[in-house]
Amino acid sequence: MMKRLSGRSLAHPGCLIGITLGLTLGIILGGVLAASFNVALSIVLWTWLGLTVALGALGWIIGSISSSRLPAVEEEGPGSEIG
Repeated sequence: MMKRLSGRSLAHPGCLIGITLGLTLGIILGGVLAASFNVALSIVLWTWLGLTVALGALGWIIGSISSSRLPAVEEEGPGSEIG
């Protein structure tokens, strides 16, 4: 599987994973803050947005750093297939 990722930018998949985690964890954290601690709606929404953006950016950075560890694979010819 790592051969298929070689030479590709992993920033976009990392950002997608980060945003997905941010949305999920933000909704859970927002629900807990609203239900248990009676926090104002604006604070809950800012927390949710901040968590989503922060985890998306973190995923982008981690994906960019991991991309440099996987050098591009040289193809043998124009008709060669990976696999």
